[in-house]
Amino acid sequence: MVSIIADSTTDSTTDSITDSITGSAIAIQTAQPVAVPLLGQSVELLTAWVVQQGQPAYRGKQLHQWIYQKGIRSIDEVTVFPKKWRAEVRDFPIGRSHLHYRSTAPDGTVKYLLKLTDGHIIEAVGIPSSKRLTVCVSSQIGCPMGCDFCATGKGGFARNLETYEIVDQVLTVQEDFGRRVSNIVFMGMGEPLLNTDNVVAAVRSLNQDIGIGQRMITVSTVGIPGHIRRLAEQQLQVTLAVSLHASNQTLRTQLIPSAEKYPLQDLLSECRDYVKLTGRRVTFEYIVLADLNDRPEHALELANELRGFQSHVNLIPYNPITEADYKRPTRKRVEDFTQQLKDKGIAVSVRYSRGLEEDAACGQLRASKAATSTLAPTLG
Repeated sequence: MVSIIADSTTDSTTDSITDSITGSAIAIQTAQPVAVPLLGQSVELLTAWVVQQGQPAYRGKQLHQWIYQKGIRSIDEVTVFPKKWRAEVRDFPIGRSHLHYRSTAPDGTVKYLLKLTDGHIIEAVGIPSSKRLTVCVSSQIGCPMGCDFCATGKGGFARNLETYEIVDQVLTVQEDFGRRVSNIVFMGMGEPLLNTDNVVAAVRSLNQDIGIGQRMITVSTVGIPGHIRRLAEQQLQVTLAVSLHASNQTLRTQLIPSAEKYPLQDLLSECRDYVKLTGRRVTFEYIVLADLNDRPEHALELANELRGFQSHVNLIPYNPITEADYKRPTRKRVEDFTQQLKDKGIAVSVRYSRGLEEDAACGQLRASKAATSTLAPTLG
């Protein structure tokens, strides 16, 4: 159930409409205003809101266009609206963040630290290529999973991100690059499936409000019992990426402490169910750590586990962080590991990190700059 509180009267009445994002009834209440951001809301909900404010219904579509296409940060910016009404509703927030820090790598990758309305800081990354612009978004402030090799996990956990805070990251990158975002990967800070409701709502908003195809969106997870099935039941067409990082349960528990409660075989079984329910293959992310999970026996174990699985393995050579002692493997070791998987019939590719020059690992830039950088000008 989604609601926007529409005016400041003390009487309370409730109507409902159908939201195209959630497919559920939406309560439109009249009560004391609460600052519900307008970003992330569907055109139906925005239309209901403007009508309740005494404006014609077509202004809902106008507001939707100004939020998602023009990137407004205040209703005062919507010049097609009457000045008197803009003054009356200017306190309703759009929900945009502020740019805290921006770092550009020689390859064009841009990392952003975004300051939220409550003062928390999150990371987003824009990754350009000749034909694509990919945004790596965060789903939580910090991460509770505590993966041993991850800078974000070392920094603790604050809270889940709201739907509008996820959508804002994409708009921020799109506005900064001045070109349309084509792909989204939920591979930034946090565990997306511990914030399933907001992640799913954000996926639907990114698809319906911004026009990004669901098949161009990837949701990554270390694996939360029952939540992969729950994602499958949402009937989305997103790609599921599972952070495997090990070929056996013992090693996986060492790298991902939460895996102790979720045996590898159970995780793989749930992934197989995901394939059956969605018809979409699963991507398995495997961070390659020198002399730890990059040996021939590990490649053989991994191949045996995934034999006959509708999947793809993404090998990611480790990007060192100061908070952990793991080392990056040699290119030769990665190539040998890749070839072993191919020889066993496993679909595999290698993803080398972009933007290695400054705190490239997720969470590093936030840790190093969040407390020291002065606030940068707002984008847009």
